[in-house]
Amino acid sequence: MSQELKASVIISTYNQPEWLRLVLYSYHLQSAKCFEIIIADDGSDNNTKTVIEDFKNKTDLKVVHVWQEDDGFRKTEILNKAILVSDSRYLIFTDGDCIARQDFVKTHLKLQKPSCALSGGYFKLTEKVSGLIDKYVIENQKCFDVDWLLENGQPKTFKLNKLTTSDFKSRFLNTITPTKATFDGMNVSCYKSDIIAVNGFDERMKYGGEDREVGERMMNNGVKFLQIRYSAICLHLYHDRPYKNEKTLLENKTIRKETKKTKSRFTEFGISKN
Repeated sequence: MSQELKASVIISTYNQPEWLRLVLYSYHLQSAKCFEIIIADDGSDNNTKTVIEDFKNKTDLKVVHVWQEDDGFRKTEILNKAILVSDSRYLIFTDGDCIARQDFVKTHLKLQKPSCALSGGYFKLTEKVSGLIDKYVIENQKCFDVDWLLENGQPKTFKLNKLTTSDFKSRFLNTITPTKATFDGMNVSCYKSDIIAVNGFDERMKYGGEDREVGERMMNNGVKFLQIRYSAICLHLYHDRPYKNEKTLLENKTIRKETKKTKSRFTEFGISKN
């Protein structure tokens, strides 16, 4: 790649090759091209590897596949590995079931600020609409068109405002939203140095709030989270969550409670384990 890398897009995935194929295609279409893709793969089988290799052959983007053996939900571990191999100073985190609008990377880069993280939005598609998404729909950005979504059965709710392309409207809605700016792994960006300073993700944590916790440590360490949920948009494709588990949710809550109580800025269970 001739131009300088300005961002690393870290995409987490686990055995959703068809969704990942569509998501990767949405990055091939980005208006900004100065980024690499790092796929943080928590133990997917060869079907995912095939999708990634196929995409590598069709894009000029730098694509890195970071894989670990399947041993239960270990997303925090693979994300820490992905952070370490990233080649740029700025990281954008998202998931392998989130299709990025064409201006997604450009928006994160445009709005980045020192000592800040950007908390983006995602719009959840119904199961029916998710099934209609293909490369043609993404290439023509129809899936981000409110009329197209409504015609195909997406319910009419206030959340459709997330798909606005108006700069004024998105900034206004970012300002008045009651939703707090947090570290949400589907759509968030920060400086690599800021997440490394808190030692990355806490690897004791399984599904449920594991991303919020790293954000809370970053906040304790002086990083300000800015709300951009109406500016940087991705679409969340419908799927079940078989890995949701009440016991681990409770364990995660206990860790987060401790982080808040002690105003912790660092985890001993992160990237560096000295």
